[in-house]
Amino acid sequence: MPLVRIGLVTEGGYPYATGEARLWCDRLVRGLPQHEFELYALSRTAEQERARVPLPEHVTSVRTAPLWAPADDGRSYSRRERRRFGECFRELVQGICAGAPDPFASGLYGLAELARERGGLYAALRSESAVRALESACRAPGASGTVRAAQVTDLLEFVDELERLLRPLSLDWYEDPGGLGAADICHAAAGGVAALPGLLAKRFCGVPLLVTEYGVQLRAHYLAQLDARREPADRPAVRALLAAFHLRLAVEIYARADFLTPGNAHARRWQEKCGATRERLRTVYPGMEADRFASVGEAADCGDPDTLVWVGRVEPTKDLIALLHAFAEVRRAAPGTRLRIFATAAAPGYLADCRSLAAQLFPDEAADAVTVGENPVTFEEIGGPDAPSPAEAYGAGRVVVLSSVIEGFPVTLAEAMLCGRATVSTDVGAVFEVIGGTGLVVPPRNPRALADACLSLLRDPERAQRLGAAARARALELFTVEQNVAAFQEIYLRLLAKGSARPAGEVPFARPPEARVPGHWTSPTWAEPLPDPSSEAAV
Repeated sequence: MPLVRIGLVTEGGYPYATGEARLWCDRLVRGLPQHEFELYALSRTAEQERARVPLPEHVTSVRTAPLWAPADDGRSYSRRERRRFGECFRELVQGICAGAPDPFASGLYGLAELARERGGLYAALRSESAVRALESACRAPGASGTVRAAQVTDLLEFVDELERLLRPLSLDWYEDPGGLGAADICHAAAGGVAALPGLLAKRFCGVPLLVTEYGVQLRAHYLAQLDARREPADRPAVRALLAAFHLRLAVEIYARADFLTPGNAHARRWQEKCGATRERLRTVYPGMEADRFASVGEAADCGDPDTLVWVGRVEPTKDLIALLHAFAEVRRAAPGTRLRIFATAAAPGYLADCRSLAAQLFPDEAADAVTVGENPVTFEEIGGPDAPSPAEAYGAGRVVVLSSVIEGFPVTLAEAMLCGRATVSTDVGAVFEVIGGTGLVVPPRNPRALADACLSLLRDPERAQRLGAAARARALELFTVEQNVAAFQEIYLRLLAKGSARPAGEVPFARPPEARVPGHWTSPTWAEPLPDPSSEAAV
């Protein structure tokens, strides 16, 4: 098997112990020990950088670029360079404000070329001329009414955020002989800012770009902006400008990437609507460690027949309020039923609201007790030293419930399926795609429908057992680490077979694998390109 050099780019996650994409990236890297991985991490906080997961030996390097720290390199521009910056920046913001992809791409790569040659983008992006150029673009024909209404404070806030988002343009990852520009493949573990280094490595050095999105970054930004509208300091013009930037960046990524791997059909539809072509798309589901749930999934015991289980992060998008109202309906029809809520993490305020509602719905029983059997609803932690494991949590009941109003790929639902549990879920995100007929799906924000579905399974244990067995079979076929790693292995080789756009006609494997084997026995001559067979040096 050839040794392939893969540059894996992440944002706010792997190889650090907290953040997105940590688990699937680690499983991917460990599942392909025959290849060489170099990690390029865009970190979000200083705290995040303090804890890193153990890395296998075939991870040869880790480079980190903080998005949270100032990035001033102390360089200033000459008059000619300032003029060049102004031209590129005007194109960029024109593309943002008017929704024009061509000026946006031209301005983006123009700024990247300038940063590559001279640096200095930090100071230039925060300059008065940048603010004036942005203001002119906001007032130009084609800009929306919200953008036209931008005030000076809005312009300053957006320019400040834009500087942070564009920091990858100034990184030294591309030209270094041991950097991203020399990789066989650049694999961006997310879209958005995480894919920016891959775009530049492709443009500057011809490196094939693979982009994986288990949660569409553009969609995540839109959802975050909806939450921001409730804040007192909400600035509509800033929100509109940021949304336009992320949209234009997503369109550019989907147009330039050699291959895209959405994590589900829901994400795939977002990518197609933003211009991704079908021949460059392949759905690759996240990989779960099935062995962690085998003891529960293969056990004859199907859990407490009178217990409903919910597992996940306690936050508003999970709509536990609707679940508690639905459980009140279940409790009236089946008084012996219990609900166990296992929290992997929680938004403190929302958790307090849920506890308070449970106390109101069941006033004669202590809703915050911890002993199952003393009350109908319990709130419990998961994953701690003395807390139940995820498998034990799913195994506590016969039916697992998902009540979300927003979901990407429902990981907890796939884990419940691996545990052989029947499921009742709301029809959001990729839920229906994951379930595939092995569970019951109801409309979101409908407590009565949720209650009726739960009661139908509680009253028919044989049906619940059949659905649980079918769910486990489906999960073992589609959602395991093995299928995930095998899919990426095939895609890597497909990209290499397609060839690259490197200058001078360079192709993958032009250097022997031994050139990259670490050790003192490696001769410097191994690292030189093989001579052209037609040249005199090859004779």
